[in-house]
Amino acid sequence: LSPSCLRVGGTCPCRVSSVLNRDVKQFGKKHMFDTSEETCWNSDQGTCQWVTLDFPRTVKVSQLHIQFQGGFSSRLCTLEGCRAGEGLVKISDLYPEDINAMQISFAAFQVEETVLDKLKITFENSTDFFGRIVVYHLGVLGERL
Repeated sequence: LSPSCLRVGGTCPCRVSSVLNRDVKQFGKKHMFDTSEETCWNSDQGTCQWVTLDFPRTVKVSQLHIQFQGGFSSRLCTLEGCRAGEGLVKISDLYPEDINAMQISFAAFQVEETVLDKLKITFENSTDFFGRIVVYHLGVLGERL
């Protein structure tokens, strides 16, 4: 089977570390999944911002797509995951590009195919001096099991 885009956000619970000024209407997590070029999740300041996805069914993840705003990306992203009832374990480190401009296309990262029920992406090293992260799109490719 070819990988299919897992619909995250609408059908799977998502949590984020923070939202800029707690303004969820303008900068909330739902904007990472709404396919609009005009909206985004904008974290508040601070180190190690993160996003967790709790999939409703077990999935085999093969790719992660992230579109940051240039200047508000992360030099290092740590991926962790687990099966239901287990603790998070490290899957991989990713090193996205920061071109200091809005990135038009998705940055696609190959990840080792991993079967899991929960995925956590930690933005370890923001390119923003205050530690803010801005994500326009977040997508997970893989298969539902």
